[in-house]
Amino acid sequence: MARIAGVDIPKQKRGVIALTYIFGIGKSRAQKILETAKVDENTKVSDWTDDEIGKIREAVGQYTIEGELRSEVQLSIKRLMDIGCYRGIRHRSSLPLRGQRTKNNSRTRKGKRKTVANKKKATK
Repeated sequence: MARIAGVDIPKQKRGVIALTYIFGIGKSRAQKILETAKVDENTKVSDWTDDEIGKIREAVGQYTIEGELRSEVQLSIKRLMDIGCYRGIRHRSSLPLRGQRTKNNSRTRKGKRKTVANKKKATK
């Protein structure tokens, strides 16, 4: 297994797909990385030479990825919460923040349903 940016890259996959296992690298960025490293994007990771892996590591190092990117995202969310803007309030209360409705859906964000019991009718 090749190890790039602290992530084990799967050997049996093509280069473009394998690089997407790194947080912060999507398909288009993976293609750019392989292009700058002059590695064919269709070759499997198991066929990469040590020299090619070194070039890819160097190309990946130019981007903000993995832990640094995760902490940057968390700081951005924390900033939104601190200034008390609409998106920050929605983050704080774990509700969807991009205009989705919450009456029926948004279970991923809200979590498992919390059943509320009906009120008992007063007896006469």
